[in-house]
Amino acid sequence: MGVFQPEVSHDSQSSSRSFALRLKQVNPRVVLLAGVASIVIALLILLYVHGQSKKEITLVIDGQVQTLETRETLFSDVLAKEQISLQAHDELSIGLSDEIKDGDRIVINTAQKFALTVDGKTETLFTTEDTIGQAIDKLGYSLEGLDKIYPSLETAVSADMEIKIVRINKHVVQRTTNLPFRVIKTADPSLTKGTVRVAQAGKPGVMIQHIEKIYQDGELASMRMIGKEVQTVTKDKVIAIGTKPLPKPVVVTAKVSKPVTTSKSSKASAKASNVTSKAGVDFEYKRMIKNVSMTAYSSQEPGIGTRTASGTRVTEGRTIAVDPSVIPIGWWVYIEGLGFRRAEDTGGAIKGNKVDVYYDSLSHARNFGRKSRTLYVIGPVKPELN
Repeated sequence: MGVFQPEVSHDSQSSSRSFALRLKQVNPRVVLLAGVASIVIALLILLYVHGQSKKEITLVIDGQVQTLETRETLFSDVLAKEQISLQAHDELSIGLSDEIKDGDRIVINTAQKFALTVDGKTETLFTTEDTIGQAIDKLGYSLEGLDKIYPSLETAVSADMEIKIVRINKHVVQRTTNLPFRVIKTADPSLTKGTVRVAQAGKPGVMIQHIEKIYQDGELASMRMIGKEVQTVTKDKVIAIGTKPLPKPVVVTAKVSKPVTTSKSSKASAKASNVTSKAGVDFEYKRMIKNVSMTAYSSQEPGIGTRTASGTRVTEGRTIAVDPSVIPIGWWVYIEGLGFRRAEDTGGAIKGNKVDVYYDSLSHARNFGRKSRTLYVIGPVKPELN
């Protein structure tokens, strides 16, 4: 038997060999082109992604502007990379965990530390404000009424500066003082000589003084009198002195020998030459000083207290300041046109024949001006009616 052989045509074998040959020739070029295209596409993608991640931002730190290029995503990463450190009280225009975008403008204000003393306490505080006024306002502190702040509100804040707020309170109180009455002696022709009568009883007056007291942080800093008013008018004591001559008694004349003038009567006559009568009072004086320069002063003047050099309280109508070498302290004098005064005070400008007359009112003292008067130096005892 013979073996069966499949029929193979010449054309079929030739076609198969041609396809395999073409495939073998085309495939490497396609693969090469595809590979190159893939690489190009990958590079383009990488370049795009790389370009998209690069950002340009502007940082403004305490007014100083700088421009940065970064590929970081979070603001905190940008600060870390640029080695910019922040403190707890610094102010940022965005959060640390916020994402940044190309073209962002980010503002950073660093806080300044300062010490604030107010209401008896000192605190360490921080602020990003420019001036002291803006800082204390933002921190919740305020000035009321007459309060003061050192330095001023317009002062620029600087590191470690010290600021103090002084609370100032003003109060006006009333103080009552007594006004002594004067003793006025007048001649009364209806009364015989040697007769003395109280024509009007004296009564002291009452003055209300308005005192302004200023307290700084609860402590009295100053006080001054801002006004006064008389509540009760002083009533002077008036003493009438008789001037009517006594009736002459009937005298029987007789011849008597003329007494011999003794040395005692001569001394009495000499003594009588230093006796005068002023304001209805007869008194003996040690000496008379003419053309004494007279000025006036008041306790309302700055630096003038209410205590005299002799330890007494200044009193209008009594106190004068003198030169102790001319008029001894504690002695009484009589000044023409003013009356009896007592030397109780001294003054640096009171030298020689000069006298300073005390007045409660500063305006009265200033209106007194400068006068020239005759003065009688009496002694340590004030003359009284016999």
